[in-house]
Amino acid sequence: MATVNLSDYRPLKINNASSFRIGIVVSEWNDFVTYNLRDGAIEVLKKEGIPIDNISVFPVPGAFELSYASMQLCKQGNFDAVIAIGCVIRGETSHFDYVCSAVAQGIKDCNILSDVPAIFCVLTDDKKEQSVARSGGALGNKGVEAAVTALQMIEFKRNIS
Repeated sequence: MATVNLSDYRPLKINNASSFRIGIVVSEWNDFVTYNLRDGAIEVLKKEGIPIDNISVFPVPGAFELSYASMQLCKQGNFDAVIAIGCVIRGETSHFDYVCSAVAQGIKDCNILSDVPAIFCVLTDDKKEQSVARSGGALGNKGVEAAVTALQMIEFKRNIS
């Protein structure tokens, strides 16, 4: 995803988006950020014509659990795309580095080991203010960008099939 504000949503004009099924895995840790990301993603998906019944949200305790949950959804084959939403804010220990690396690798593995696009929407910021700015604040909402990316990847997959 880009590091500029792409949250100024413009319709994608995707045909048959109403048939898309999206799984959203959202971390409950730092929910003051992740719930805004989730809501931004859902708003875009609905604007593109995806019925709310085709959008399934699965909460998990923290960012580390996103990989497992996303892989389970990808393996099921019930979804056209999976969006993994989380937020890790740097602390005083190296825990931040281990979690961020593991989650990035886990979502990458979903893309390599399954046929379902898995979208990485995990903020990895140094400060709380940076996460707030990227979850509906001054720098937009990365959840919006993740939804747009999911839709574009579904289209990509359908175009090459």
